[in-house]
Amino acid sequence: AIPTKAMSNNEVMDVVEEIQEPVVVEDEIDELAASFSLIDTDPLNEEKIEDYRTLLLNTREDDKAIKIKEQCIYRLARLFSQSDRISEVMALLQNNSQFFNCLPKARTAKIVRTIINIAASTTSKDSLNIQVSLCKDVIAWCVAEKRTFLRQRVEAKLASLLLQQKHPIEALELVDGLMKELKKLDDKQMLTETHLTEARIYHSLQNIPKSKASLTASRTAANAIYVVPLLQAEIDEMSGILSCEEGDYSTAFSYFQEAFDAYDQAASPSAVSVLQYMVLCKVLNEAAGEVGALLASKMAVKHAGPPLEAMAAIAKAAKARSLEAFKTAAAAYSPQLTGDELISHHLDVLYDKMLEANLLKIISPYSCVELAHVAKVIHLPETQVVHKLSQMILDRKFSGILDQGKGHLIVYESGGDDSNFGKGVDIIANMGLVVETLFARAKGLGKAAAV
Repeated sequence: AIPTKAMSNNEVMDVVEEIQEPVVVEDEIDELAASFSLIDTDPLNEEKIEDYRTLLLNTREDDKAIKIKEQCIYRLARLFSQSDRISEVMALLQNNSQFFNCLPKARTAKIVRTIINIAASTTSKDSLNIQVSLCKDVIAWCVAEKRTFLRQRVEAKLASLLLQQKHPIEALELVDGLMKELKKLDDKQMLTETHLTEARIYHSLQNIPKSKASLTASRTAANAIYVVPLLQAEIDEMSGILSCEEGDYSTAFSYFQEAFDAYDQAASPSAVSVLQYMVLCKVLNEAAGEVGALLASKMAVKHAGPPLEAMAAIAKAAKARSLEAFKTAAAAYSPQLTGDELISHHLDVLYDKMLEANLLKIISPYSCVELAHVAKVIHLPETQVVHKLSQMILDRKFSGILDQGKGHLIVYESGGDDSNFGKGVDIIANMGLVVETLFARAKGLGKAAAV
């Protein structure tokens, strides 16, 4: 019942229209929903493409119709992505401009990002190339449609993809242009994500100082907003990587542990790689004996698999200080170890440390030893041993010379630092200063006497 006594005739008519209109719409939308349910019961296949396209041509613009059309777009995007028909994925945006125009811009941005994520979820070998091509097409569409916010989002995504494609220079140029726009808008969320991408780019270029500066800027922007746990985990992971590059393995382990907790709670696949980094930090920090307890913990057991088995084998070799075991583990688990740049690089550092320690252990009893004997004991080619020993002598890891004419290494006793020598140098420096001062005074007295 409508309370007509309290309303004018016009108000009554308005209420009647508000009550009656949705009834008609419900009937028509129910038919649309029934058609969608009928199509969507079967598995996705090529025969359903025309059916989904027909539903998209429906002129209704109500909430339920919009949701159905949105699902149709997702189904078509998945079908086209599976068959690498990137042009038809892009056509979904171009041919449905009228549908997107009736949506809020934020919802359009969500649909476009979901389409890009659908393209990313394909198992095709060219998945990365498909995403890059799609992002470039979407950016061109955004420019034509004057959708600035969405363009900035997609450009940030494209920069990350270019970095994965090993094109850091191109990614950096894109980020530089994007950063100028974001600073004017003062979009803290986008600034946080883009500065983080910039830090990754500089790290891939081995420019650690600039990478740290970008990460600091990302943290500064993040302090002004709420940061979702996964984004905070990415920031912590990047902080750990930079600490690891600087040789501060204890701090790096702490950052990786924070990132692992967040990834583990979100069931993210990144949890495994961060757990590998944690093991790497323990090994590099000469605490390989603690790796067993770390991998046996409750949180680590559920991520057991070849990646963690590889790191366990490396930790076991490092604990035994065995180069043979290290090389065996590296060869056996090559796909798991060489696929990650941080692990691959620092395993080379670890190998050098172990090689130096083994060489020092072999030559320590001798004052003169044949190079061939050292190579035989350590099971390495003589040329490699000579190169490493010469490098260690130059780095002052021990005192000695290489007599390559005779094929000998002559080792000198290390006298250590002589404190008397340092004091003698200071006395000579002070005496020189006194002599120079007296000379200057004598020169001044000579001039005065001449006058």
